[in-house]
Amino acid sequence: MDKEIILKEIKQEAIENHVPIIEDDSLEYIENILKETKPNRILEVGTAVGYSAIHFSKYLYGENAKVKTMEIKENMYNKAMENIAKMGLEDKIEVVLTDAGEYMKQIPTEEKYDIIFIDAAKGQYLVYLEEAIRLSHSGTIIIADNMLYRGRTLSDYNEHKHRTATNRLREYLEIMKEDPRLESELIMVGDGLAISKVK
Repeated sequence: MDKEIILKEIKQEAIENHVPIIEDDSLEYIENILKETKPNRILEVGTAVGYSAIHFSKYLYGENAKVKTMEIKENMYNKAMENIAKMGLEDKIEVVLTDAGEYMKQIPTEEKYDIIFIDAAKGQYLVYLEEAIRLSHSGTIIIADNMLYRGRTLSDYNEHKHRTATNRLREYLEIMKEDPRLESELIMVGDGLAISKVK
């Protein structure tokens, strides 16, 4: 079957099952960054069904180029593995069934990445950011998705249900602006992308 048809089916199934996947506008914006940077190594925090990792793998460049992606839920991990196999990308995408925050701490500092994409538990974004910076070289681009959090982050939202996640995202925006190691901006596409270039 044609790869583009398989990819459309993966997307459709995710939408039907209410699995959060990257929005089209955000994906398009990131794909332009990938075209420009020609990454050899991409690290993704939060695999879900493998939809974004499959897209990112199209832009890998050079020998032994790879997307490493982490997923904590076993059912998602299994689905991602199935989707990646359908696309014939087992040699390009490595999925690790793990708690990303804990796993990232164990990745050796010399294992550097060109692009790091954060799209997992919102309450953990600050942990992911600090580890992402550690695993970056000068010029690495760290991208965090869902920074607007459906409008909550930049509003006066204070309801109990999403309060912790909203506050963590607000902190992330403050830190990325102030951290001397980063040049950052918030891009108003999709649900908001925070783009930080490591100096």
